[in-house]
Amino acid sequence: MSITLILKPQINQLFYKVEKDSIPVQALLLPKSILYTGKILNWISPFLASRFAARMFLTPYSYEMPNREKEMYDKSAKELVRVTKINREIMVYTYGQSDKKILLTHGWSGSGTQLSKIADQLLKNGYSTISFDAPAHGKSPGKRTILPHFIETIHHLEQSHGPFDAAIGHSLGGMSLLRTTKYGLNINKLVIIGTANSITAVTQNFVKNLQLDQKVGRLLKSYFDKRYGEDLNNYSGAESAKGVKTPTLVIHDKNDVDVHYSAAHEIMDELENGTLLITEKLGHRKILGDKVVISKIIEFILE
Repeated sequence: MSITLILKPQINQLFYKVEKDSIPVQALLLPKSILYTGKILNWISPFLASRFAARMFLTPYSYEMPNREKEMYDKSAKELVRVTKINREIMVYTYGQSDKKILLTHGWSGSGTQLSKIADQLLKNGYSTISFDAPAHGKSPGKRTILPHFIETIHHLEQSHGPFDAAIGHSLGGMSLLRTTKYGLNINKLVIIGTANSITAVTQNFVKNLQLDQKVGRLLKSYFDKRYGEDLNNYSGAESAKGVKTPTLVIHDKNDVDVHYSAAHEIMDELENGTLLITEKLGHRKILGDKVVISKIIEFILE
């Protein structure tokens, strides 16, 4: 069964201005020196450029914590936890003290407080939240990481900090939760926001933001497949969704420039019990703080 909802922008949003949310986050965060180096390598050899792109692809970029996240950060219990399977340490945040717990999973170059506005409303409705800085993100040590690290971290936290009533993931975090739910994460509800479907599309978009040729994107994807011993499209959103029976709310914005909203429809096509919420004028990041979207998430979890 699937249900589709569409949220139109409010009147004061109709005069939408070009702002940061209209630029892909990778394009915002990539230093000009990286772009120049990539272009030179692309001119010399697409193969060399693909290896350079691989290193960049595995390196999340840090940013100063926004003021809206500081209250959650200050009020959370914080602890460094070692995820034994990947031998990496992560910073874990426990926000609130309820036995009804919800796992929050950020996206690439995000942090454990990125879903703070959602966490605030969950707290008001009797839930505590567990979130984390993925390896090499936020306060967690390291320089590079990859999707399987997110996945192993989620499995580890279910054992150490669960069980969880529900899980909410943004972008790569949503893709990770689809995969872990397919392979045993025991939750009653799942919410994914701005989640990509195809790993191939993710690598091609990354190469585009690096301003490199698409041939580099194909070489990059091939390199990762060989390095990790499998077709990484096995981790794609729709592929994972095929095995998910948990009621799932799929949220995506039509103006998301980081992940095209067609990914939401592709994921929905494979879900057994999905509800689709399409928004407008919120992009990839502003959607996380939108009051109407958050109220829909709370309503879905409380059903």
